[in-house]
Amino acid sequence: MPPVVLALRRLPSPRLTGLGAGLFACAAMLVLGVLDWLLFDGSPLVYGLLFLPVSALTALWVRPADLVTAPIGVPIAFAVGVVPVSGGSGGIGGQAMAVVTALAVHAGWLYGGTLVAGLIASVRKVRDMGRRQQQRAAAAARAGAGGGEAAGPRPAGGPRPGPAPTRRTAP
Repeated sequence: MPPVVLALRRLPSPRLTGLGAGLFACAAMLVLGVLDWLLFDGSPLVYGLLFLPVSALTALWVRPADLVTAPIGVPIAFAVGVVPVSGGSGGIGGQAMAVVTALAVHAGWLYGGTLVAGLIASVRKVRDMGRRQQQRAAAAARAGAGGGEAAGPRPAGGPRPGPAPTRRTAP
């Protein structure tokens, strides 16, 4: 295997629930937004570039059962983290207007990160479905090799497997 693949396999691979992945993304983007505001005076380029790896990590670290939540939680995290970067003034109304404007102006980064999370989640889901199908095929092959009655389909009109149905009689 290439050394890059070996290095990537040594990295931690947490499995977050859907809620945990959303909270991770929101917290990470809020921290990165504040750092961007402090270090780079709210640079949208820096914020957008930092959003892409957070989107990828969120999609990689979510559990297979919760893969659908990654592309949903990532745009919410973008909106949470854009609050310090937006630079609004004039109270709550001015801040809200600045956030809405920042979301509209930086929609490209928002769509890009959502696309990254969606693609990674889709690839993971397809691989998981293929793995399950291979496991079912292997289990069916093992059951067929055993020669048991459950190995093949039931012949038409033949007896049904399992306990016989019970009949209720009127009193």
